[in-house]
Amino acid sequence: SSRSTARRDRRDRTTKPERPTEVELSNTLTVRELADILCIPETEIIKRLFLQGIAVNVTQTLDVPTATLVAQELGVDVKTLEEDSEARKTEMLDEGDLENLERRPPVVTIMGHVDHGKTTLLDFIRKTKVAQGEAGGITQHTGAYHVDVEHEGNVQQIVFLDTPGHEAFTAMRARGARVTDIAILVVAADDGVQPQTIEAISHAKAAEVPIVVAVNKIDKEESNPDRVKQELMEYGLVPEEWGGDAVMVPVSAIAGTNVDTLLEMICLVAEVEELVANPNRPAKGTVIEAHLDKARGPVATLLVQNGTLRVGDVLVAGSVFAKVRAMVDDLGDRVEEAKPSFSVEVLGMNEVPDAGDEFEVFTSEKEARAEASRRADQKHQSRLQQTMGSRRVTLGSLSARASEGELKELNLILKADVQGSVEAILGALEQLPQDEVQLRVLLAAPGEVTETDIDLAAASDAVILGFSTTFASGARQAADREGVDVREYNVIYKLLDDIQGAMEGLLDPELVEEELGQVEVRAIFPSGRGFVAGCYVLSGQVVRNCKVRILRGGEVVHEGILDSLRRMREDVKEVNFGYECGIGLDSFNSWKEGDIIYAYRLATKRRTLSSR
Repeated sequence: SSRSTARRDRRDRTTKPERPTEVELSNTLTVRELADILCIPETEIIKRLFLQGIAVNVTQTLDVPTATLVAQELGVDVKTLEEDSEARKTEMLDEGDLENLERRPPVVTIMGHVDHGKTTLLDFIRKTKVAQGEAGGITQHTGAYHVDVEHEGNVQQIVFLDTPGHEAFTAMRARGARVTDIAILVVAADDGVQPQTIEAISHAKAAEVPIVVAVNKIDKEESNPDRVKQELMEYGLVPEEWGGDAVMVPVSAIAGTNVDTLLEMICLVAEVEELVANPNRPAKGTVIEAHLDKARGPVATLLVQNGTLRVGDVLVAGSVFAKVRAMVDDLGDRVEEAKPSFSVEVLGMNEVPDAGDEFEVFTSEKEARAEASRRADQKHQSRLQQTMGSRRVTLGSLSARASEGELKELNLILKADVQGSVEAILGALEQLPQDEVQLRVLLAAPGEVTETDIDLAAASDAVILGFSTTFASGARQAADREGVDVREYNVIYKLLDDIQGAMEGLLDPELVEEELGQVEVRAIFPSGRGFVAGCYVLSGQVVRNCKVRILRGGEVVHEGILDSLRRMREDVKEVNFGYECGIGLDSFNSWKEGDIIYAYRLATKRRTLSSR
């Protein structure tokens, strides 16, 4: 009929679009939005996630990993969009800023391999000794310091962002490169390019940050700056004097040689980069560091990247609301305002924000609180799904291996002084092999070790790791009472060594063969129902009841236990190198002169995480 034809035509016109073969995901999105992108019903997504152990509804927000999981299950490739540094820098500037732009000081990060002189260089520049008293000689926290520099007759300012120099702090350093305008790469002239040098180059290049190379320790006899330049060329850094565009300055951080030249170069590069901001607007920027102070509450170091931050401002950092109660600059002085490129310690946060979070000042306190609340809900939802997702993955891998009795777990609770340390330690723990022993971090947060932490550890058989932090009142007594193991550290390498040792202690020992000695058969004698081999010990010793392997012409003809060992017609326990003896095996009688008896025993050996 004409009605059915019309209905069929309408159905044909509304045929659902084809599912894409590839999608781009950059932000969180709702179940409904994901369904639209993937051209499937919302119920299909809800069902698939439910089967994975994740319960969601139509309006719920999904994070990128969860959305990726759904897409990949449907055979759709996922491309995640990483914001590059140019996008970030542009984001800090709005269209309204363009008419009010002013030059701002460069924000500089000093990067390089451990012990190449990064902190010493910063010390010399600041004319203070920040390195002293730091555990292991490593600057543990990220801070920012400004210095005044003479340049072309004017005083200019440079802001140095101080980030830890060891690979365990990759998270901090990668984060540091995102707020950096110029990277100083310190390379020791006597040591050359090392793994962390390469890592630093890749971070700077990924963030599209110009690199100025400081070839340090040129005062040392064994220094070879040309070799360093040659090695750096392999990573795309060609010195200006060799026809490239990489600025390289030979320096001695201890003696201060050429440090003025280095600072001059930073000013020149900053001029080329045309670094600008609008100081006449509400501030935006990034959280450099954050921690919970016993006396002052949550404290955050904020780097202002655009606008001017003032006491009394209301802001949202990540999902944390703050009304700026007081600000302290890098010299320890209280200040009323902070202009672009400067960092200040801010009091007045209602919680500890995450290092690396961006902050923004709002004109309305009501609006700021509403935005903070919205972001907090979104963050909570995202974490909940991540936890469920990771638990699902862990349970899957656990059930497979637990049935074979292979996998063991080590439960941890991590409390550290600041969020940056938490991130760095978690990043380092993730690098430990977990094929047979799985690390489960039940809680990782900045702050003191509390009685609540002790209760959680007692209930879950967890070890508490305290990094450069203290005990809350009653926590130590609670740990003693509950028998909870609380380990305290202020050097990250010691913490990692101990955790690796604990994981290795959970591994089943490995059986290894230990050679005892080698014996040559020189005669054969009948004995009872069988034969005894008359032997000479060529090396080591032979022991009664040890394991033996009988070799003839290089081939193994028998393996068994040495049952009888005699010397001068007497039964003995062992015979050493250079002596003759008689050997009998209940399981073997086909001796031939010239046979070699390889004597050995099986010993248990403690395994390491990398021994497989």
